[in-house]
Amino acid sequence: MASTPQKLSGNAIRDSFLDFFAQRGHKILPSASLVPEDPTVLLTIAGMLPFKPIFLGQRTPEFNRATTSQKCIRTNDIENVGRTKRHHTFFEMLGNFSFGDYFKAQAISWGWELSTKIFGLPPERLVVSVFQEDDEAYNIWRDNIGVPVARIKRMGEEDNFWVSGPTGPCGPCSEIYYDFHPERGDENIDLEDDTRFIEFYNLVFMQYNRDASGNLTPLQNKNIDTGMGLERMAQILQQVPNNYETDLIFPIIESAAQIAGINYHSSDENTKVSLKVIGDHVRSVVHMIADEIRAANVGRGYVLRRLIRRVVRHGRLIGINGEFITQVAETAISLSESAYPNVRQREAAIKAELQREEANFLKTLDRGEKLLAEIIQEVKAQGKTQISGERAFTLYDTFGFPLELTQEIAAENHLTVDEAGFDAEMHKQVERAKAAHETIDLTVQGSLDKLAEHIHATEFLGYTQPASTAKVEAILIDGIAQEEAEAGTEVQIVLNQTPFYAESGGQIGDRGYVSGDGVSVGVTEVKKESDFFIHFGRIERGTIRVGDTVTAQIDRARRRRAQANHTATHLLQAALKKIVDDGISQAGSLVSFDRLRFDFNCPRALTSEEIQQIEEQVNTWIAEAHPANIEVLPLAEAKARGAVAMFGEKYGEQVRVIDFPSVSMELCGGTHVSNTAEIGSFKIISEAGVASGVRRIEAVSGPAILDYLNVRDTVVRDLSDRFKVKPEELPERITTLQTELRNAEKELATLKSQLAIAKSDSLLQKVESVGDYQVLVAQMEEVDPESLKTAAERLLQKMTHGAVVLGSIPEAGKVSIVAAFSPEVNKKGLQAGKFVGAIAKICGGGGGGRPNLAQAGGRETSKLPEALAKAESDLKSALI
Repeated sequence: MASTPQKLSGNAIRDSFLDFFAQRGHKILPSASLVPEDPTVLLTIAGMLPFKPIFLGQRTPEFNRATTSQKCIRTNDIENVGRTKRHHTFFEMLGNFSFGDYFKAQAISWGWELSTKIFGLPPERLVVSVFQEDDEAYNIWRDNIGVPVARIKRMGEEDNFWVSGPTGPCGPCSEIYYDFHPERGDENIDLEDDTRFIEFYNLVFMQYNRDASGNLTPLQNKNIDTGMGLERMAQILQQVPNNYETDLIFPIIESAAQIAGINYHSSDENTKVSLKVIGDHVRSVVHMIADEIRAANVGRGYVLRRLIRRVVRHGRLIGINGEFITQVAETAISLSESAYPNVRQREAAIKAELQREEANFLKTLDRGEKLLAEIIQEVKAQGKTQISGERAFTLYDTFGFPLELTQEIAAENHLTVDEAGFDAEMHKQVERAKAAHETIDLTVQGSLDKLAEHIHATEFLGYTQPASTAKVEAILIDGIAQEEAEAGTEVQIVLNQTPFYAESGGQIGDRGYVSGDGVSVGVTEVKKESDFFIHFGRIERGTIRVGDTVTAQIDRARRRRAQANHTATHLLQAALKKIVDDGISQAGSLVSFDRLRFDFNCPRALTSEEIQQIEEQVNTWIAEAHPANIEVLPLAEAKARGAVAMFGEKYGEQVRVIDFPSVSMELCGGTHVSNTAEIGSFKIISEAGVASGVRRIEAVSGPAILDYLNVRDTVVRDLSDRFKVKPEELPERITTLQTELRNAEKELATLKSQLAIAKSDSLLQKVESVGDYQVLVAQMEEVDPESLKTAAERLLQKMTHGAVVLGSIPEAGKVSIVAAFSPEVNKKGLQAGKFVGAIAKICGGGGGGRPNLAQAGGRETSKLPEALAKAESDLKSALI
């Protein structure tokens, strides 16, 4: 046995782990995507997440043993990245899994063998923990492995009992720790001391099911879920002070340091933190984009954008002022490509997304940082310790500053941010998507998890059968399992087999009926939870019971429409690749009965000529009547043939390939026409941007085109009748009306301005002298903001060393205030922008502008007299 750890590279550690378990009957599986199949989790956050349906008993595994190196993303403790030795947003979890096969003794034995014999960790440097009530694991470590009692620590439920949620599979844990300072002895070992110990291997013994009352019942099939942190093992074996200085991350750090012209080892602590953040985050964003995630303002796209912007800012902190991320990303790609080939395959897309996001953020970063610096200075000058939510939201909304970035910079200046106030401002503007929980919840809708051990997965027959007999496996009302349900009840029904397509891959679920002896259920929605198809509907007549034999019948007309739209989506993507850019990839889709929507990655808007060409190309393929060739193939063979993967889809070893030869070949589980001619025709309705670098096309096909044209025809007829012209004369008539309207608006604006000037002349008699200055504060009736500004400027011209503040209520619920100050007044320290902004707050508003002329608004019209009185008082006090 080796007395010192081997100095293995990160790649060698990964390969050694996988080979070790492959030699012991484990199937090596590729890492799942960072976009999880589980809808309750935003990103893949643990190595076991892809196996959730197996652990729940909802899916029968194809093998009893598996091993993976799973890429993961976590951002719940992002503030610790770069500041501790081992916190990351991106990390790799090496795992070995048993699905009802081996259990504690074998898992512990292999974990010890791998650690001590393969990786050469000295046994005297290892400490293990067990759940305080798990005598079985304790005895295995002591008697079978021979670990000294002093180095086996019993821990409480918080540390060493794994749960999937309030209910569901759970079990005790046992962890292996590496001891950096064994010379300190075995007395009073504290595993929480991270200066001495690092936990690198976690064994979860999934042996119980916990019910709603907290009762634990032994699982019929016990499972093993283990995880070894690759970065942590690399730190141990490479004998470096922290994870960041391993060969998995440090080359990225060195790349950034070289661009900045600095040396990591000789830098101060703050500079090192920034370099570590860059090293960690660049790994994250490279893998996220490689897995088809695009920057956005919600969901996982927001996580990506936030990480990119943190990289840019920390680059600025170490002296990098220009664009640099793509250079550093090249290093990250080079480090990862042997284990994850898709990062090199998607190199162009990764670098394009990073360059675009970085450039966009740099445009606003300077202004935003300057404004935040002013805000911080002002808050400190006022003796306060918190930045208001309103001002933090302005930074977010106007300058693209994420709240977290404002909080981070504020914390560096010993300030906090009113997060509740920020949320209130956000809610006023738009309802954002709810943040996903960064926990793993192994429960499914309602009490379906409790039924999983007693019912079989639903068999889908809908590719070939529009109707079938079926057995009612489960009935749920508001998520609670029931034995029967009566007419008028909203229910969720699980069948043993079904022709209904469940919502997936962008295609909505089928509609139709489930009927039997005296009972009829209208199915309005179908969703899939793991391998169960849940039919949502309302019982129209009769009573339905668990165990009933029923007939499941889809609405064939709607299915045909969905099929036409889904195939049209495939043709649309092929046309985009052919006409616009072969590098275009899907970023999302919706296939419904009446229309289709296709989101794709493209940095620019399409021209009208391109849109016309795409539409013509799709219709040409439809007219050419290309037959569909649908096969189920091994994933590797499908990819080798050139099949395109659909965004967001998860694939097993066998995949369904939809091939329209010489036109389109995609991996897809949706329903499609058997020949393109069945689509009939295709029409693009709109093309627009929906996010940075993402465009959206909406279109209709088949019978839906007639619906679309009927609506447009009705609108055209109505307009023709109103304007008393022929349909073909409408554009010219509308252009004429628009011109007349613009001219009328200009004339009206001129008249309003003239009227305001006339009214303002009468105000000169209200001018008051204050020392060497003249002050005029007055309210004008029903004057619009632009005319009010004109009046203020005219009055100021007629005054000596003047200060003018005018207010008006141009319409119900709206206040307008203008301030115009002469240079002499400015020299007294008065600035129109700051002055009018403060006054407008009395009316529930705000505003600003230049030192000599500024405008503000508000909503509380009843407060205008009070605001003007305050303005007059403040001016007089300041000018005396």
